[in-house]
Amino acid sequence: MKNITYYILVVALTLTGITSCKKYLDDVALNPNDPLKVSPNALLSEIELATFSNYNGNLNRRSSVFTQHIAGIDGQYVGVANYKINEGDVTNEWKTLYSGALINCKILIDTLGTKSPVFSGIAKVLYVMNLGLATDMWGDVPNSDALKGPSQNYTPTYDSQQKIYTDMQSMLSDAVANLKNAASANLFTPSTYDYIFHGNAEKWLGTAYVLKARYANRLSKLNPSQSATDAIMYLDSAYAHGFTSSGSDANAVFGQSGNENNQWYAFENQRGYIKMGAFFINLMNTNTDPRLPYFAATDSSNVTYTGADSDPNNATTYESAIGPYAGGIDPKTGLSKVNANAPIVTYVEAKFIEAECKLRSGNTAGAANAYNAAVKESISHVTGASDPTYETAHASETAGSINLTKIMTEKYVALFTQAETWADWRRTGLPVLTPNPSGVVSGIPRILPTSQDERNYNPNAIIVSNILQKVWWDF
Repeated sequence: MKNITYYILVVALTLTGITSCKKYLDDVALNPNDPLKVSPNALLSEIELATFSNYNGNLNRRSSVFTQHIAGIDGQYVGVANYKINEGDVTNEWKTLYSGALINCKILIDTLGTKSPVFSGIAKVLYVMNLGLATDMWGDVPNSDALKGPSQNYTPTYDSQQKIYTDMQSMLSDAVANLKNAASANLFTPSTYDYIFHGNAEKWLGTAYVLKARYANRLSKLNPSQSATDAIMYLDSAYAHGFTSSGSDANAVFGQSGNENNQWYAFENQRGYIKMGAFFINLMNTNTDPRLPYFAATDSSNVTYTGADSDPNNATTYESAIGPYAGGIDPKTGLSKVNANAPIVTYVEAKFIEAECKLRSGNTAGAANAYNAAVKESISHVTGASDPTYETAHASETAGSINLTKIMTEKYVALFTQAETWADWRRTGLPVLTPNPSGVVSGIPRILPTSQDERNYNPNAIIVSNILQKVWWDF
């Protein structure tokens, strides 16, 4: 393989989980002040590590408080629980999205181009993963006028979310075309530095199509019929490219060493600021859900599972912490599962999207089948086995019994720890959540405030202070 190097400015990534993967980057002498020679594979790994942080750090934890999967009981997460989100609270996440992931994706895309289309295709999928997260958190964000390098524009204008969504679909279409190229068409291809799929173009193809379905379905309030038609079409393509089980999932990958741990585990272990949410735990207790001991640890009784109230004034340290699915205590071993992978794009999500879209299209039998498959796959993936009792009660829907509440409630459970549930709640209002009555605003947040750095240094920034303001697709 030819060795091609690039001179770039690397921004230091200091959030938990970015510095945690230092061992993977030993061949790159990271220095935030000096230009570096970085190979494409090393740059790809840098992008993926930033992506892991973006999908498993404060953005996901914060949205999980909003959806009441977890509850803030101490420290900075008391503020989150009370919906007191300041501009300075989101600055690091904004930086990691733009300086850690998006700029490096653009470098790979612009530099490799037609020379290594598979590499470029992977970078485009990762670009959309991160841009999609940014726009769903903040609404209008910089894109077409941004990421132009040190001699270009440091004060980019913002694109409307509508344009962002059009551009993401276009980029994913380009990625699909790139990823279909034969290996022989590439000057070089990703190696094990691609922690997600180890350079497997077919798996990246499936992920690209599921992302297209995710963002098509996001427009369900704006265009119910077309969004469903488009999403189903994209999912059919994903399945055709082998995205047919949880073995196809795009996951954030973590390790056993202290600085490589799952970020949910690392945060809870170091801070203790969060507990499981009462609404979520009560739902799972009521349904005798077999995933409960994987999503949550027992409370201080070491027997039962309880969740903390959404109002931190009512919280204690008695309630359940996170379980082994997110790096907590594994009941089978008594040890923390510190290297637990974390989901980014999954087969279970795809099947729930299929169920919702087929229901919206009037194909109730297809919706029921997709829903049943999603629930069964989630249980098997999380627990390692089927559960006939639960599946009889909650995964045996028919054309006459399936409805949106069932689909979105089970999706809410299955996508524990994922920011997708906040987007789903904003789109559908499901599950029905009661806001924290002590919150500083009169409702659950629907958008994040503008990053403090953007307010201070970018005169073109679109300033958002009202966190009850709706993003474009939420109207």
